[in-house]
This record gives sequence, C-alpha cells and structure tokens, in this order.
Amino acid sequence: MDRLDELLVLTTIFDAGSLAAAARRLRRSPPAMTRSLAALEARVGARLVQRTTRRLMPTAAGRRLASSARQLLADYEQATQSGTEEKDAPLHGVLRVTAPSLFGRWHIAPLVSAFLDAHPGVRVELVLTNRNLDLVEEGLDVGLRIGPLTEPGLVARRVGQVRWVAFASPDYVARRGRPRTPRDLLKHDIIYEWHRPSPVEWRFRTSGRGKVVRLTPRFMITEIEAVLVAVKAGRGIGRTLSYQVADDFASGALVRLLSEFEPPAWPVHLIIPTTRYMPRTVRAFLDLAAPALIHLRVIHQ
Repeated sequence: MDRLDELLVLTTIFDAGSLAAAARRLRRSPPAMTRSLAALEARVGARLVQRTTRRLMPTAAGRRLASSARQLLADYEQATQSGTEEKDAPLHGVLRVTAPSLFGRWHIAPLVSAFLDAHPGVRVELVLTNRNLDLVEEGLDVGLRIGPLTEPGLVARRVGQVRWVAFASPDYVARRGRPRTPRDLLKHDIIYEWHRPSPVEWRFRTSGRGKVVRLTPRFMITEIEAVLVAVKAGRGIGRTLSYQVADDFASGALVRLLSEFEPPAWPVHLIIPTTRYMPRTVRAFLDLAAPALIHLRVIHQ
C-alpha cells in the first residue's frame, strides 16, 4: 500500500503542477509529499521530477512511470470498488465546491443542503468567494462560474446566463426621470459598486459596438447588497448582474433601465477539473445541481 501511495503522490504532483497544490489535494503536508517523492525516486533509481522556478515538470522517466501508474491506480480503484461498493451504495467522503459569494449564498448553499440530506455519509466544504479560484491548485471538485471561461482544460456545462443591468427605484424615476441613453447617466446620481483599482465606468452596447461611460458617482460602496439597499431607498441608479435583481424587477421594487443598451449576456457554467476518474460524489452533485440551475428562473431571463 505504501508503494501504491507513492504512485498516487507522483500522479497528483503532475496533475496539480506543484508540491503545494498536490499536498492540498491529498490533504497532506508538503514535507510528507517531498519524502514520498524522494522514496519513489530512490526506489526507481531515476529523477522523476524536474524543478523549475514556478512549477514541477515531469522528466522522461517520470512521464513513463506516471502513465503506468495511472492505469495501475485505475485498475486498483475499479477492483476495490467492484468488491466493496455497489453502484447504488451510499456515498461517502468530502466534496469541495466553490461559487461567487452572493450567488452561492442564495442558490448553491440550498442545493448543498439538499445534497447533504440525500447523502448522509458525505461532507461538503463550500467556498464562497468572488475570485475565480484554480480548481486544481485549490483542491476543489466543482465550481460555479459566472462570466467567460479563460482557463484551458476545464470541463464545463452551461446552465444559464446573466446580464449587466442598470436599475433604480420607482420613486427615483418619478423624481428624476428615466435615462434614455447611456450618456444621460452623467446627469443622474450613481450608486457605484467599487473595487480598487478598477476604473469607475460602466460599459454598454450601442449600434452593435461597445460604449464606455466614465462616471462620477454620488455614492461608492464596496458591497453589492449595500448598493441595493441605497438604490431601493431612492438614492440613485445602480448596476449589477441580472440574477441579483430579477425578483425586484418582477415585484416592481426596482425599475430596469437602458435595457436596449445592455452588453451581451455572460454565461453561467458548472465546471470540474476533469472527467477522468470522477468520484461518485462529484457525479451525484452534478446530477442534482445541473437540472436545478437549468430551471432557475433568475439565470434565464
């Protein structure tokens, strides 16, 4: 088993790209990973990993061994599962999921709760952050991503879309009027979600081309929920992703503005690092989450 574990360490290092990332994926310390790799290199009698300034790269001997190791590990997993775990046996283990903070709080956390109810033997770690985390580097199993996908190699399933929308309260519109073009915003009070060092501007689309409106906001806030509170109080015009205000549009609590100038929609994806050797917990969560999100009204408007 120790020798089989050494092969698992080697393939995880190659998949993750660094000792630190591999250690997080296997939930071990970096020194333990280093000792295991050194023991395997001593056993093989060859250097398996070439260290660079930023990553660990496999040597020719490392690639050959990793190829055989992956097949051996897959055969071992299949043999043990066929002997001890039927296809419909209860799930167990840890599932790590990440999502944007607000979307995760409103829509992913309830899905996780339903998943936990259905699978008592599973534990879930839900990481809510507005940063796009590297799934492999952070040891994450599933992510919910809003916006264009930029990382190569991800396996993604599109489940919806959202738009950047401008809005105000009915009271504000009654007092100050409705902007007819993006440039009309310069005559209005703007409630702006602010993140240094990004420029203070909103982007629109006119006649098929992008248009940037640079703003001098009346009120700048670093959190979108506080922006919503200020806009609903009639303090000015705000802007955010459509799912965050869809219910307010439906109820009449907020008024959608400049809809004909909105930029193209952003996709919403469920992402995983790879489909190879996908754990049953990941497959089960995707089978629950994907249909639920596909039918989620606020990301299909």
